[in-house]
Amino acid sequence: MSERKVGDMDIHCSLFTSESDFCPDCGSVLPLPGMQDAVICPQCKYSINVKDFEAKRVQSCMIFNNCDALSVQLEADEEDEIKGPLIERKCSRCGHEGMVYHTRQMRSADEGQTVFYTCTKCRFQEKEDS
Repeated sequence: MSERKVGDMDIHCSLFTSESDFCPDCGSVLPLPGMQDAVICPQCKYSINVKDFEAKRVQSCMIFNNCDALSVQLEADEEDEIKGPLIERKCSRCGHEGMVYHTRQMRSADEGQTVFYTCTKCRFQEKEDS
């Protein structure tokens, strides 16, 4: 931030230009204008006249997932081959010998990891805490 004098007036000069949502001195996000005469940066205390925000429109948009497209994707995923190391383990649902597994740390770091097994025939999943 710098100040320069033009005649009898001090003029504030910013270090960079930015959108009005951000402080022109430090780049912090500015709070929304309220009933005060100025918007003040919470970091560097730079002040902007609230009139600079007049007629500014704020717009947002939410995009929701299409449920039909999601179900088609899930069906396509089910047709994909199951990936992972294959071990000799009997499926408790269909009795098929051969399951793939993967591990995850689901509990605190000082406890063992959780092993997830998936049957290559019926895709039944079971877990085992180790």
